[in-house]
Amino acid sequence: MLFLHSQSISILSCRAGRYEVDGYVYNAAEEPEILITGKWNESMQYQPCDLEGEPRPGTELKEVWHVADVPNDDKFDYTYFAHKLNSFDTAPRKLLPSDSRLRPDRYALEMGNITKSGAEKRRLEERQRAEKKIREAKGETFKTKWFDITEEVATTPWGDLEICEYNGKYTQHRAAIDSSDTYEVDNKSVEFNPWQYPPPS
Repeated sequence: MLFLHSQSISILSCRAGRYEVDGYVYNAAEEPEILITGKWNESMQYQPCDLEGEPRPGTELKEVWHVADVPNDDKFDYTYFAHKLNSFDTAPRKLLPSDSRLRPDRYALEMGNITKSGAEKRRLEERQRAEKKIREAKGETFKTKWFDITEEVATTPWGDLEICEYNGKYTQHRAAIDSSDTYEVDNKSVEFNPWQYPPPS
C-alpha cells in the first residue's frame, strides 16, 4: 500500500492474518518511522518507532480510527458508512431521479419485503436491457452527464478501462438547488428514473 506525501512516498508493509494490519510506515529513506497495528474492520492504532521498528521510549499506542457502531435496527449487516450512503436522512434536497436511494428494489428490501424486492430488481434489469437495445438500434452511444470520457485508458486486471473526468456540472446543479427557494419535495415521493428513453410500448 502506498501513502503519497508532499515530500516523499512512504510504504506501509503489512504482515498479518485476515482483517489484521501489522506493519510500518517508512520515510523516503525507507526507514521505519511509525508502527501500525490493528484490524481494519474494527480499529487501527499507531506509535512512533525507531529504526529497528521498536516503539520509541516515551511514546504510546494511539488509536487512529475506530469503526462506528452499526445501528441497533440494522437488518442487513450494513456498516455505519453504508447506512449513511443509503439513508434518506443524509440525502440532499431534491434528489436526482437516478439516485440509488430511490431504487424500488432497494427500498422494498429495506422494508423487509424480499419477494417484492426480487421482482423489482428483475423489472429494472429488463428495462436496462431494453434501453440498450433501443440505443443500439438508434446507433447512439451512452453518454455520461456528470463526467466526460477522456482519451486515456487504464490497464487493469479486468482489462482496459476508459478514464472519465468529472466535469463540474453536478456541483453547478447542486449549487443552483441549494440557493433556490423552490418548494421542498419529499425525496421518498420522487420516482426512480435513470432512463434515457421512454419505456417501450
